[in-house]
Amino acid sequence: MRRVKHIHAGKVRDLYDDGGDILLVASDRISVYDVTLPTPIPDKGALLTQLSRWWFDRFADLVPNHVISATDVPGEFAGRALRCRPLSMVKVECIARGYLSGSGLKEYRERGTVSGVALPDGLVEGSELPEPIFTPTTKASEGHDESITFDDVVAQEGGETAERLRELTLALYRAGARHAAERGIIVADTKVEFGWDAEGTLTLGDEVLTSDSSRFWPADEWQPGRPQHAFDKQFVRDWATSTGWDKTPPGPEIPADVVEATRARYAEAYERITGHSWTA
Repeated sequence: MRRVKHIHAGKVRDLYDDGGDILLVASDRISVYDVTLPTPIPDKGALLTQLSRWWFDRFADLVPNHVISATDVPGEFAGRALRCRPLSMVKVECIARGYLSGSGLKEYRERGTVSGVALPDGLVEGSELPEPIFTPTTKASEGHDESITFDDVVAQEGGETAERLRELTLALYRAGARHAAERGIIVADTKVEFGWDAEGTLTLGDEVLTSDSSRFWPADEWQPGRPQHAFDKQFVRDWATSTGWDKTPPGPEIPADVVEATRARYAEAYERITGHSWTA
């Protein structure tokens, strides 16, 4: 029996080497403010994996991705793992925003910009932006990712790569947001990651347009000027903040009603976007 080698434990994912391929295994752990909370969300890993798989297939003509197979994985990881080609990851978190929320809202209130991109006056929490913008951050191995500008990406990765990262990130966001809008979901923002494959091709990796990497809002409840109902982990962020937790480890235990409500929101996002019913 071939044994896989564990090579990395992330906040919510584990990586294994399997004969030179990478197994990207999503756990049921949930992380907020870069802290993994002690309470798992049942089915979360499988929901994230299957939603990513669906988007990877949909975007295959737009950008190459790292997926080899979603079924050729060890039995203990079935449903929550992807077999992937190894990539040399670009050390930038590529974020596209179409609405004002989260850390982007904080910067806008302080400086009228998001990642150095000037925005019009008078925007409020949840406002739709005039057009989607590229708002990269650092990719920190420890601690918090920090906002950077497009010029910072140019300085780090070179002009041609920076332009391509921005172009692909915005193309993925626009395509995903159009589809989600048809299903009654606003994609407020999303984070994607890219890497170089063995032939030197810029390739989409990690996850794509999931409830962990995006803000999903029900379109029929969207109302600028207040926090939005979320089909994503913003619900857990808001709960964790309400406890008075100071956002440093260890995080608080999540009560059962919040766990179930979170699982239900992840499942509803999957079902709305894919058109498939979720079964564990």
